[in-house]
Amino acid sequence: MKESRDGIGHDRISKSSSVSSIPLILDIDDFKGDFSFDALFGNLVNELLPSFQEEEADSADGHGNVSGNDTLPNGHKRASSDAIKFTQGLAAPLFPEVDALSSLFKDSCRELIDLRKQIDDRLFNLKKELSVQDSKHRKTLAELEKGVDGLFDSFARLDSRISSVGQTAAKIGDHLQSADAQRVTASQTIDLIKYLMEFNSSPGDLMELSPLFSDDSRVAEAASIAEKLRSFAEEDIGRQGIQDMGNANASRGLEVAVANLQDYCNELENRLLSRFDAASQRRELSTMSECAKILSQFNRGTSAMQHYVATRPMFIDVEVMNADVRLVLGDQGSQASPSNVARGLASLYKEITDTVRKEAATITAVFPSPNYVMSILVQRVLEQRVTAILDKLLVKPSLVNLPPMEEGGLLLYLRMLAVAYEKTQELARDLRTVGCGDLDIEGVTECLFTSHKEEYPEHEQASLRQLYQAKMEELRSESQQLSESSGTIGRSKGASVASSPQQISVTVVTEFVRWNEEALSRCTLFSSQPAALAANVRAVFTCLLDQVSQYITEGLERARDSLTEAAALRERFVLGTSVSRRVAAAAASAAEAAAAAGESSFRSFMVAVQRCGSSVAIVQQYFANSISRLLLPVDGAHAASCEEMATAMSSAEAAAYKGLQQCIETVMAEVERLLSAEQKPSDYKSPDDGIAPDHRPTNACTRVVAYLSRVLEAAFTALEGLNKQAFLTELGNRLHKGLLNHWQKFTFNPSGGLRLKRDITEYGEFVRSFNAPSVDEKFELLGIMANVFIVAPESLSTLFEGTPSIRKDAQRFIQLREDYKSAKLASRLSSLWASST
Repeated sequence: MKESRDGIGHDRISKSSSVSSIPLILDIDDFKGDFSFDALFGNLVNELLPSFQEEEADSADGHGNVSGNDTLPNGHKRASSDAIKFTQGLAAPLFPEVDALSSLFKDSCRELIDLRKQIDDRLFNLKKELSVQDSKHRKTLAELEKGVDGLFDSFARLDSRISSVGQTAAKIGDHLQSADAQRVTASQTIDLIKYLMEFNSSPGDLMELSPLFSDDSRVAEAASIAEKLRSFAEEDIGRQGIQDMGNANASRGLEVAVANLQDYCNELENRLLSRFDAASQRRELSTMSECAKILSQFNRGTSAMQHYVATRPMFIDVEVMNADVRLVLGDQGSQASPSNVARGLASLYKEITDTVRKEAATITAVFPSPNYVMSILVQRVLEQRVTAILDKLLVKPSLVNLPPMEEGGLLLYLRMLAVAYEKTQELARDLRTVGCGDLDIEGVTECLFTSHKEEYPEHEQASLRQLYQAKMEELRSESQQLSESSGTIGRSKGASVASSPQQISVTVVTEFVRWNEEALSRCTLFSSQPAALAANVRAVFTCLLDQVSQYITEGLERARDSLTEAAALRERFVLGTSVSRRVAAAAASAAEAAAAAGESSFRSFMVAVQRCGSSVAIVQQYFANSISRLLLPVDGAHAASCEEMATAMSSAEAAAYKGLQQCIETVMAEVERLLSAEQKPSDYKSPDDGIAPDHRPTNACTRVVAYLSRVLEAAFTALEGLNKQAFLTELGNRLHKGLLNHWQKFTFNPSGGLRLKRDITEYGEFVRSFNAPSVDEKFELLGIMANVFIVAPESLSTLFEGTPSIRKDAQRFIQLREDYKSAKLASRLSSLWASST
């Protein structure tokens, strides 16, 4: 490539070289590696075009000066120097190197064609050679596959052979191992027989034994051999005893050996235990561990384990036990409270846990089976130390002679039981964390409280009944003191003051519920199974239902008694017609007092009904929030409890219903008294003296409406929902009936009819507050019937055309017209009614 470039440069300088004299321009190496056509082309033409490159660089440098020098001051552009040169050199060749480039390109094209042919020839030869090599390679691979298959077959045969040889070697090894084991067993048996003969020499003679049994350095070996000999001898005696039932001397020699072995084992075990105790006092754990391993040869070391646990200070030190009692129960003679007991048990159980944790470290370091020792230790802690304090703390009371409330009653026992059970459960969990082996610590803990839990439901119900009785006695005492105080004040004033009955208190019912909530928490604590929990919860909730039902029923009955007393007081002052004015005045005054007593008893009963409803709502809310979720998992328990709740409240509902009926009677009695006392004949039969009629309600109507408005305010506040609607509807019907009977006593002229209509409007506006459509309709019909006193006699026939249902009452009203006889309305209306029917 360099030679070609030198030749090209020489041709350009001389400008007279021919194309045939140019050497090779291109080489095949130029196309290897990172080939770039632009680089190839540049290498070809750059040496032929130096002037063009310089002009191109000059033009690039001159572009930056065009804007500053091309414009003349007069505004005309200056002619470009290149344009002037171009105009001057039109006669010279524009591109003189074109001939050299053309020749260069033709030679390059020819050489490219030659190179392509060379490449094609080389590719053809390579393909041919590749085909030959591929054929050889395939043949070689086929031969290799055959060889590999043969090799695999050889390996398979070799593996089978190796496996067979291995199995044979394993069998031989098993036989050799079995033979060696038999040899060792036989050797040991010979030694054991020799030792057995030594123990079988004479009863009680242990002096002629081998040195093995007296060498303290070989105590472990001696213990193992002695235990094996004893087991063998005892087994042989048992077998011979079955075979030779009648031969008394068949196993006589082995019996001597057994007796001697037993004596030796006992002596050795006692010696080891003494050494173990001495090491324990010195805290020599290595010696203790050695003794424990040797003692494990005797009954798996049970005696050593039990001996170690039994010698712990917390089981044998009386001062420890007394300190436990003082820590939990406090000083003697003082009444321990559940909170103090809880703190004391927490401290005691923490101390026990710490002690067991320290013992666990020693047991793990000493005994070969620490889990078994821990199970013995923890069981001993629960059955001795914990049981001792529980026996002092939980003295089960008698259900026949209950402990007095002054000493806490049954509730104190139940609270102590709950605290002890909960804290002991926590102790069991802590001991489980420390380690208790395979001991069922939860089961052992439950056994500590089995006797208490068996009678727990009866004690809980008895406690709730005791609390209720104590509360009732407290309320009766307070009521009696209040009554005595009121009586003293009344006597000092020279008047008899009637003591108001003891009212139902929502606070007391809330206290009942609080007792039940506490009992419910204990039920949940003591009852792990859903069925048992549901049964206990139902029993506890039934106690609450009985308490609330009895309490509110008795409260309603006391309120009813005051209504009954007020009714009896009214009946006492009902007089006949022929009495003196003085007697009548005294009776009226007494009647006023009876009316005041009736109104007071009415209000008291309404307050009782209101508080009764609030109490029932509290119980229902408590059932929904706390009871139902515990009963739902058991089929039928929730429905049965709902039925019990409805049954329990039925007595209170019956008392409330009777009392509301008495309230209606009380109200109507006062309404009748006011009507009788205030209604005058002249109210509905005013004289025709030319004075304008009075359109105001009568004084009796005003008094009755004022009384009803005042007294029923308590009913509007106390009653709700359907109870309120039923009560007011019944009262409205009774008021309607009472007014009809009252108006039958009077005679009406047209102006009196207008006055009556005004009274009916006043009554109707008042009863509209009852929101009772049937009552409103009756008073509307009363307003229509009052028209019989206003219209002329000849218009009576058309008065009831649209309302035939009131015709019967209308006939009675018509008979009260002032002109009933003078206008001969009887005969006129009889023919009218007959024709209309």
